Amino acid sequence: MLAYAMSSSTRLGRISTILRMETTEKNPRKDYFQYAHNDSCKFSRWTSKECYQYMSARPWQKVNDFYAEMVQGRVSLSDLFRKETCAVHDDTEIIEDIHENDIDSAPAKDRTGRWARVTFKVLLSYHGGSFQGWQKQPGLNTVQGIIERSLGKFVDEKKTQLLNEKNLPIEGCVVVAGRTDKGVTAFQQVCSFYTWRKDVKPQDIKSTINDAAPGKINAISVTEVSREFHPNFSAKWRRYLYVFPFNDGKEAELSSQVEKDLNEHDYAFTLDNGLHDDKDQIEAGNKPTRFEVSKVNQLLSQLEGKLLSYKMFARDTKASRNVGPPTECFVFHARATEAILPCTQAGSETKIMCIELVANRFLRKMVRVLVATAVREAAAGAEEDALLKLMDATCRRATAPPSPPDGLCLVDVGYTDFDKKICFIS
Repeated sequence: MLAYAMSSSTRLGRISTILRMETTEKNPRKDYFQYAHNDSCKFSRWTSKECYQYMSARPWQKVNDFYAEMVQGRVSLSDLFRKETCAVHDDTEIIEDIHENDIDSAPAKDRTGRWARVTFKVLLSYHGGSFQGWQKQPGLNTVQGIIERSLGKFVDEKKTQLLNEKNLPIEGCVVVAGRTDKGVTAFQQVCSFYTWRKDVKPQDIKSTINDAAPGKINAISVTEVSREFHPNFSAKWRRYLYVFPFNDGKEAELSSQVEKDLNEHDYAFTLDNGLHDDKDQIEAGNKPTRFEVSKVNQLLSQLEGKLLSYKMFARDTKASRNVGPPTECFVFHARATEAILPCTQAGSETKIMCIELVANRFLRKMVRVLVATAVREAAAGAEEDALLKLMDATCRRATAPPSPPDGLCLVDVGYTDFDKKICFIS
């Protein structure tokens, strides 16, 4: 009996081994390789892991605190540059930006059917660190979800009845100029809301939104606009600002840690990927751990005034939007400069790098990938046209992983031709 049991156990072990081998053959382990850069900086360029570690090791909480106070009206983005070049607002006064347009200034005409509805343009600021992004998602705290729930009181009777019949919550419908990811702040986001009710006043909408999430969402202004106005399709450009904080004296400590990580990295690349193991050429300790802001500015400025495909700088996009015109963007302005993050209630001034990007459109996570890649290329000492050359790469691993969302802010959206006079960075 004992011999039989042992024999049976052995057979089961062999069967288990065979099954594991078959599973491995059907689903072989994937080996991930770094992109095979062929320029002179290929040995000094950070890997994706090293880039992620460098970007993450920042005092992002200071930036979060600044953005929180900005939404509350205590500070403005213009405070970073010590000049008034953008719309600023507080609890009592609104100073409109110089790029306001004519398309959204005329109220809707008296018409019937769908043309009888009243459309409102809402200018919003919100703190990205307090929400799970803009887009409404079940079970998540999102900006769109909060705003649409608060606007439910302004829905007309016909829509209310229809929603009740379907056992759906009474919520408004909001269209936005651009959806922001989790952690991304907005200074002057634009959205619209419509209703067939004639008794709804702009001030009522503004007060309702401000009461929905005090200190986290702020309705700067609400105006009645033309039926033709669309926050997204009517827009001619969007402007983003990325705040990259420095560690103020802790760079040496960070550099030592990065060098330690680099020394522990395995540089035995495979010949199949076009790379070779050359330990005489690759010395982990020689990889740079600092960069010049002026170099980042040179890299970004090469993108200005060009219609290019940014598919290598996008992430998580649909297959149908990975080729052709859907990937093309025209960048009006791309600059970087050093600045000082003002004192907040919980800290002191911090040295920062500000990156300002203006384009007719942006792909998903495009700004964050551009920022991280520009920093990586600047640290590696790449040529000025390095970002342009990456446009022709064959794999998205040629660019760096997205930088943290904490530093990103949607500044504003324009509905007239872009004018460089409004830019923070010249």
